[in-house]
Amino acid sequence: MDLLDDETIARELAAVPGWERDGDSIVKTATLGDFKEAMGYVNQIADIAEARNHHPDITIQWNKVTLTLSTHSAGGLTAGDFELARRINAL
Repeated sequence: MDLLDDETIARELAAVPGWERDGDSIVKTATLGDFKEAMGYVNQIADIAEARNHHPDITIQWNKVTLTLSTHSAGGLTAGDFELARRINAL
């Protein structure tokens, strides 16, 4: 996949509420009701990520789940990162 330029990244970010740019990645933190809900959310994301063969970095802190997306093989942000962000937001 090709890396996106800054203008395209800004346009794509506007279409995925809750995500912010952090260098060569986009990041979102979701706050759930408790640890069990956080794990259920992560498991739903795992199913989507496996189907797309594109996996976020995930940090779980009790009821908070932080997701970081970047296409490591491309060295930054690609269309695949924003496609996965849209699918995650649809949960």
